[in-house]
Amino acid sequence: MITISAFRWVPDFARGQVRDLRVRWALEEAGLPYETRLLEQGDQDKDEYRALQPFGQVPIFEEDGLTLFETGAIVLHIGERSPALLPQDKAARARAAQWVVAALNSIEPFVMNVALIDSFYQNEEWAKLRRPSAVAFVERRLAALSKALGDKPYLDGDNFTAGDLMMAAVLRILHRTDLVTRDARLAAYLARCLARPAFKRALDAQLGDFRDAA
Repeated sequence: MITISAFRWVPDFARGQVRDLRVRWALEEAGLPYETRLLEQGDQDKDEYRALQPFGQVPIFEEDGLTLFETGAIVLHIGERSPALLPQDKAARARAAQWVVAALNSIEPFVMNVALIDSFYQNEEWAKLRRPSAVAFVERRLAALSKALGDKPYLDGDNFTAGDLMMAAVLRILHRTDLVTRDARLAAYLARCLARPAFKRALDAQLGDFRDAA
């Protein structure tokens, strides 16, 4: 049985955003059952957990003696077992992996710059000065993403892949802003991805774990 780690509790604003959601979504798309290993506060800093996840983050993925960390690596690993995430065509598989990496490297760091300011530092003077340039950079990246998407339903055409899963997960981080929704093409793309039943099941499962632990 696949086991993934997740937090038993996080602040309200983080619920629905913790990164185990990405792995849950991939598992739901692939039709693979899993269990959760819920961490109490502080468990992520214990030596036994750090031996599996050096940075003390969630999730880790465990199955038959294999342990993986980093959501990109885990989603690609799951995708190897599911054409719903990684197409059988070699070129299409490579392009799907390309978009996973693009979401994590070319979009997410700059999205997080804005999200961290808004979530933790909005009243700090330095943050007020920094935010306009951080927003401007994200806007440029999102404009480039929108152009690459064009009129296609998904990043590589008609079929949803792991690249779309990761990109949608990253774009969701900006849900407290209009940076995505002001672009009609990206707004429709994100809504299309999040309307998938597998995403809804994954989100319900994460939020359900928080409710059960309350």
